Amino acid sequence: MRKQYDIELSELNTNLIEMAAYVERAVADSLQALKDRDKELAVEVSRNDRSVNRMERKIEDMCLMLLLRQQPVAGDLRFISAALKIITDLERIGDHAQDICEISLSMDDKPLAVTPDTIDKMYEESSTMIKMAIDAFITKDEDLARQCIAHDNIVDSLFVDTRNTIVEALQAKQGDAEELIDLLQIAKYLERVGDHAQNIGEWVIFSITGHHRDYLGVETFGV
Repeated sequence: MRKQYDIELSELNTNLIEMAAYVERAVADSLQALKDRDKELAVEVSRNDRSVNRMERKIEDMCLMLLLRQQPVAGDLRFISAALKIITDLERIGDHAQDICEISLSMDDKPLAVTPDTIDKMYEESSTMIKMAIDAFITKDEDLARQCIAHDNIVDSLFVDTRNTIVEALQAKQGDAEELIDLLQIAKYLERVGDHAQNIGEWVIFSITGHHRDYLGVETFGV
């Protein structure tokens, strides 16, 4: 019985890793489609969002079956409960990749007149956060989860820099105003990707320690 239980937990772990890798790739492709003006890639990412939704439902079913059949306790219960929360954030990250592609598809084919380098940095940092959060979940590494959470401040700061750059470009009438507003919205989606990665890091800490900041009524984990 325990052997089968361990197999099911391992399968849950594997499926969650696959979903995380999929949404991470979706975010990368959405930015690549924007920079290359690659509408085919943007359409592909948008269509593939349905695959992310299917992954979420599959993992949710696995978690619920484990809860019903195995009645896990302690660490296993926290692990499964955290997985249920994590897939919600992963699905929303996938949604934001789709949102970026929808904006990209609505823009002209001509090269962007203004492309703040901070947008690339936001992608790099938010992508790093996703990797850190999932690695922390797999290895049960609380310190790595805290590092992930701390990185959200970097993403937030980069968003402020991006917003300031775009506002300055608008005031100087540099580039197309509608395009600049679209870029600002894309930056906001990347900032939200960082927020969801931070959420995952917080649920990793819950899965390890049994504590979550929302339940403790505190603002930070002290990072």
